[in-house]
Amino acid sequence: MRAIAMISLLFLFVNNVGMAQTNRQVKVGIAGLTHSHVHWILGNPGSEIAIVGIAEPNRELAGRYAARYGFSMDIVYNTVEEMIARTKPEAVTAFGSIYDHLAVVEACAPKGVHVMVEKPLAVSLDHAKKMKTLAEKHKIHLITNYETTWYPSNHHAFEMVGKNEIGELRKIVVHDGHEGPKEIGVNKEFLDWLTDPVKNGGGAIMDFGCYGANLITWLNKGQRPLSVTAVTQQIKPHVYPKVDDEATIIVEYPGMQGVIQASWNWPYSRKDMEVYGVGGYIFSDNRVDMRMRLGKDTVSLAYKAADTLKYRDPFTLLADLVRGATKLPPNDLSSLENNMIVMEILDAGVRSAKTGKRVYLNKK
Repeated sequence: MRAIAMISLLFLFVNNVGMAQTNRQVKVGIAGLTHSHVHWILGNPGSEIAIVGIAEPNRELAGRYAARYGFSMDIVYNTVEEMIARTKPEAVTAFGSIYDHLAVVEACAPKGVHVMVEKPLAVSLDHAKKMKTLAEKHKIHLITNYETTWYPSNHHAFEMVGKNEIGELRKIVVHDGHEGPKEIGVNKEFLDWLTDPVKNGGGAIMDFGCYGANLITWLNKGQRPLSVTAVTQQIKPHVYPKVDDEATIIVEYPGMQGVIQASWNWPYSRKDMEVYGVGGYIFSDNRVDMRMRLGKDTVSLAYKAADTLKYRDPFTLLADLVRGATKLPPNDLSSLENNMIVMEILDAGVRSAKTGKRVYLNKK
């Protein structure tokens, strides 16, 4: 009986340690503050993570955010390397320029520090390949965050497509963008690199083209496209003299097309999607509002998607990945596999726009 009691106590101890490990806060560092999406983690990091350090050389910018969000300037460091050495984060979230993503992974991966970058994955396909190699070599999670990943409407559309409710896919049209970053009043630090062809890799084609590439790849179950054709314009060269502000990307698949409309010229902000099959359509108009027509003889119905997502923000997902409490499916919206295809599409789109020719993707 005493042996049984000892075994029971040991089981309870191990089980409690495991639960504590699963429920503990994950130590997270922030690399850069110039991307305005950083307000999400600073304003509402959730209970799953603890922000232990920030790497930002712009002390004036860091001071403004410290005053706004109440963090101490004692946790702000000039470099990612110094921040990692001093604070020992388990994961780092990148909120600087897209060009800086590679440097963040180069600093983190050899130390076993996981990385989440804000969309898109990289500034170029070349950078993305180097990041993938480092992540795989050092066995870290490397995920990409998109606002639209957390839209219940998109997930409901994905489920409907998986159940064949509109039949075989024929066309997916994704609209993303707004009136323009300067027009909507983004902060100077963000605008400076967002309109730089080196630091952002382009203008609207990179800033908003990535959303459509991500969603279309997801709905196509991770299939690589046959070809990519893109047209970019500078409708407002007096405002954006160095980068495009208008982009349309056509992505060809066997039996269907994807159309990505990325713009800094919409009359209003939008992130919506139209999915057409041989027997109907599904429109995700925003985060929850949907319209659908299932069958040629039916009428269009309005629908509000229920928020039943397991994860509602990237930080909870990141924490569970670090703790080993979850795994990403290969084609997940945040996954490296999906976002490497996104980078192939964007890379081909940039080349197509420059040459005026369709770019064919080599089969692997």
